[in-house]
Amino acid sequence: MFRPTTSLILVNRAIRTARVAPMTTRSFSSLYKTDSTATGEGRAGHVKNSEGFAAEMVLPKGLGGPGNSGQNVNPEILFASGYASCFLGALRATAGNQKVKLPGNTSVNAAVELGKVSDGFKLKVDLTVNTPGLDKSTAEKVVKGAHEMCPYSKATRGNIDVSLKTIV
Repeated sequence: MFRPTTSLILVNRAIRTARVAPMTTRSFSSLYKTDSTATGEGRAGHVKNSEGFAAEMVLPKGLGGPGNSGQNVNPEILFASGYASCFLGALRATAGNQKVKLPGNTSVNAAVELGKVSDGFKLKVDLTVNTPGLDKSTAEKVVKGAHEMCPYSKATRGNIDVSLKTIV
């Protein structure tokens, strides 16, 4: 007759009593979907989407390429542009929710940096939010709320370093 060892009994008991984190019950209701297709040499290729956007990709000078001439881009430029505009939208929505009137010349700058790490490459983002004339405490509260709301912030949270700087 088989007699389980103490360690086997403990493992079985641990498996039976282990708690599994509940799955999120939030539903996803798509508001917009787009696509983009890259061809060529990747960072030195071409991108286009089904909505008519097209761009030539070039290597930045820091990676040994010719750099941006104003008519071409690289993935970091696209990411920085998307993050800055998305964060500004989240900032305006958050301000509205908090009953705060943002100055008309409010701006967001997203500085995206590509760096080398031991296992490849990694991005870092510095978001600078300029809310001229708004008091510092209110501005920081709105920026913090926008960082919680912004889809780019949610997508990057825990994956890349994102710093927030508020200028009033």
